[in-house]
Amino acid sequence: MNKKKKNILELTEEFTDEEKKAFYKAIYSRRDVRSHFTSRIIKDDVIARILNAAHHAPSVGFSQPWNFILIKNITTKKKIKDSFEEEKNRSSKLVEEPKRSKYLSFKLEGILESPVNLCVTYDPSKFGPFVIGRSSIPEAGLYSVCCAIQNLWLAARTEGVGLGWVSILSNDILKEVLELPEHVVPIAYLCLGYVDEFAQKPDLETAGWLPRLDLKEVVYFEKWQDTKNVEWNQIQEMIKENLDYA
Repeated sequence: MNKKKKNILELTEEFTDEEKKAFYKAIYSRRDVRSHFTSRIIKDDVIARILNAAHHAPSVGFSQPWNFILIKNITTKKKIKDSFEEEKNRSSKLVEEPKRSKYLSFKLEGILESPVNLCVTYDPSKFGPFVIGRSSIPEAGLYSVCCAIQNLWLAARTEGVGLGWVSILSNDILKEVLELPEHVVPIAYLCLGYVDEFAQKPDLETAGWLPRLDLKEVVYFEKWQDTKNVEWNQIQEMIKENLDYA
């Protein structure tokens, strides 16, 4: 049996308990990494596996509207870092003290410290103007890119690579520095690198910025804000237990 056929058979098999455990471990231990990056280089085969996982995300109409721009040039990184600092200072004016000072004290990116930066973009023109499933909800293409980013994030965690999403940036600056075509939209600017450790909890939760909501606070049944529908009694009890392994 050749390797290709063997892989197809493996993909159709049920997940073992160990495989399920590994999958949930990746989800619950995934972190938005901003610090603790080490100087250890990410090997090319690891980067390739992570990107391939991202590329196998679901996409509306099988449009695969993403592109991935790998960055390690220090000059490029410094330009992006300057945009971050400008945007962080600007956004700090949206909150009052003492939250403003607390916000400004947070380490919210690892642009220069991480060995690899990665910009994930959305190209709505791929495969022409008509994409199955996008005519009623145009944003479905953007959602597809977010699915690719989540795949990438979980694959990175599985490989022991930290990833941080830097959202405090100017898209105009990103488009200029990375020479993106006018119609291409930058969706995520990511920092990748090995880290000393993965935190037990998200940084902003640990810092007391916001709490993690219980699962029961975000699940409704049949209609908005219906939390006591009798048709869903059993799962309601399970949700009250807040099955959270993070």
